[in-house]
Amino acid sequence: MPTAASTASPVLTMAVGIATLLAVAFGRVPGVSLSRAVLALAGATALVLTGALTLDRALAHVDGEVLVLLFGLMAVNAALAEAGAFRLVTALVTRGVLGPRRLLGVLVVSAGVLSALFLNDTVAIMLTPLVIRAARRLGLPPVPYLLGLALAANAGSVATVTGNPQNVLVAVAADIDYLTFAARLAPVGVASLAVVYLVLVLLYRRELASAGGRAEWTGAREALPEVRRGAMWLSGGAALGMLAAFALGVNVALAALAAAAVVLMGAGKRSGAMLRRVDYGLVVLFAALFVVVGAMADTGLPQRWLLAWLPRAGSALEVVGLTAAVTTLLSTVVSNVPAVLMLLPATGFADTVPAAANAWLGSPSLALTLAMASTLAGNLTLVASVANLIVAEGARRLGIELGFWTYLRAGLPVTLATLALGALWLAAGGL
Repeated sequence: MPTAASTASPVLTMAVGIATLLAVAFGRVPGVSLSRAVLALAGATALVLTGALTLDRALAHVDGEVLVLLFGLMAVNAALAEAGAFRLVTALVTRGVLGPRRLLGVLVVSAGVLSALFLNDTVAIMLTPLVIRAARRLGLPPVPYLLGLALAANAGSVATVTGNPQNVLVAVAADIDYLTFAARLAPVGVASLAVVYLVLVLLYRRELASAGGRAEWTGAREALPEVRRGAMWLSGGAALGMLAAFALGVNVALAALAAAAVVLMGAGKRSGAMLRRVDYGLVVLFAALFVVVGAMADTGLPQRWLLAWLPRAGSALEVVGLTAAVTTLLSTVVSNVPAVLMLLPATGFADTVPAAANAWLGSPSLALTLAMASTLAGNLTLVASVANLIVAEGARRLGIELGFWTYLRAGLPVTLATLALGALWLAAGGL
């Protein structure tokens, strides 16, 4: 039912909300110069102006803890980037004598681990030009390595709360601590990285074998990139302290904000430049999506629609499998963050839980299924994840085309295999 403060019809509210979510999803297509943050903000504003919800209700839907956590993570990432940490990691990865398959494996593991510790979009931004530069320097075909970066950034990010924005949403809503989340989903992340590597080695066995037969590469004689040592120690220490605080059960938003304050204060005059590296568009996007999805949830319609598809009973494998399938399909249509925002109220992790909710709603394993499926669904197509588009657009600017079908050829088997492994793992743990 619509909220008491709502003066718009539920149909109008749903129409504006769905149009906004679709605009946000298709606004991410390469070559279309639309800001997803602006589209979401326009939709949220339209809902307030049409009377779908009051301004006070709109602000109540915004989850400040999630926004603070995102800001803190991005500020710490900006400090690490400004210090040269990501350049140093890439240089270390390509040092020594490495064949093409071994280098691909090192890249997949490195991208996956970095994405598990920090936001995967940031890892994709920082590593894309470095991967292309390394491939060209070593005489390797760049496409398998770009695919490895994109697929591993998504797959590795499933492991922890801070791996990607949808994990943050789920963990905050379901009150799952950092260690519990990692204990349940880190094995899925490890298995998914193995799948990424095996699929790429199989698909590009000829290209990698041909490259391996042409020459032997070594980066051992090349000097490491310059880094700001003081800034490296400060940002690295702050990042490690933040991760330790996560592990000790400190509120993740507070820990990230404290780490951000440390690196910004320690940066001195460079703090302004570091703040400019923060993606404020992502913060605006999340705040606006909270309003849009909250207005839709206030009508009660999404919960009833989604509850018709989500399982209410059955074995653990049936519940996890069908929930993962619904999450994957919805994530493919509207992208993973809006999908999670729509599914959380229908699964017992929001204030708008329908009265008909059954006992299985609110289960931590169900929340973890949402995080797992929405994250791994990002590997299905080129437009299913922001990290994918970051890699593709970064490559295009450097003269390398990573097309839709080229991506799908690797993304489809990776997604199907990793979703199956993830569902089996979570089902084995029971609900």
